[in-house]
Amino acid sequence: MSGEIFIQAPAKINLGLRVLPKRDDGFHGIESVFASVGLFDDLIVRPLAEKNVCKVFCDQAEVPPKNTVNSAYQAAKSVLEEDLPGVSVQLKKRIPLGGGLGGGSSDAAALLFALRKFGVAFSKEAAFKIAALVGSDVFFFLSLDGKPSGAAIVWGRGELVKPISPRNELHFVLVFPGVHSSTAEAYSALDESSDRPRNGCLPLDKLENVYRSPVKDWTFSNDFTPVISAKYSKVRQALRDVKSCGALFSDMSGSGSTVFGVFDSFNAAENAYLLLSNNWNATFL
Repeated sequence: MSGEIFIQAPAKINLGLRVLPKRDDGFHGIESVFASVGLFDDLIVRPLAEKNVCKVFCDQAEVPPKNTVNSAYQAAKSVLEEDLPGVSVQLKKRIPLGGGLGGGSSDAAALLFALRKFGVAFSKEAAFKIAALVGSDVFFFLSLDGKPSGAAIVWGRGELVKPISPRNELHFVLVFPGVHSSTAEAYSALDESSDRPRNGCLPLDKLENVYRSPVKDWTFSNDFTPVISAKYSKVRQALRDVKSCGALFSDMSGSGSTVFGVFDSFNAAENAYLLLSNNWNATFL
């Protein structure tokens, strides 16, 4: 093994997110359309002389010993039941932590792609088992197969992924209001909410039809949005600001707290981005 590998790990947004009751295995079922967006973490993966070691470095944030990159490495070692080449991972974070954009899961998938390029062979079944040990969003990022963009219908706990052709003519503006929404807390708040939406998104087989329709006609909704926006005033304000900038559709991604707006022209998106950047430090086009 020689050289180094550069990989970009994309963020995703949820275009609608229906959360189903908790299952017997402790996970909630979901129904959603996932779409990657042009916001990336960068990973430079280098070989180490010793085996079975994964060292992660990040200049933008302190990396805890238990992080998704290291978790993916250890999960791969456990599932494959073999020695792995040692790697050093230099991580450049751009995707906000705790923003509902899947950054950690995308980084984990990127590490698995890197291991494959370093000669570690694993089947689709093995990759599935590894993803299950790391996080539900990892399944979607693995389905991209290393490509920078993609979309999919996602259901189950997130392990059931049907890739669909992405709409590359759309433009997104994202606002991270600085609120770190814990996924576990978000699910707990949703379970306890007395006014929790019961209908959620359209039936699973209709989701792609909505995705293909004009954005102004989208009927997507996110079950987490009411409970998270009720808890955090910054999320409520971000939703108002994005809507006021002319977004054809806007909502919160995942369990929060990033808010996004969808535009059908670059000029409209750029104008919204410039306006929103005046009030929000973490704004992305």
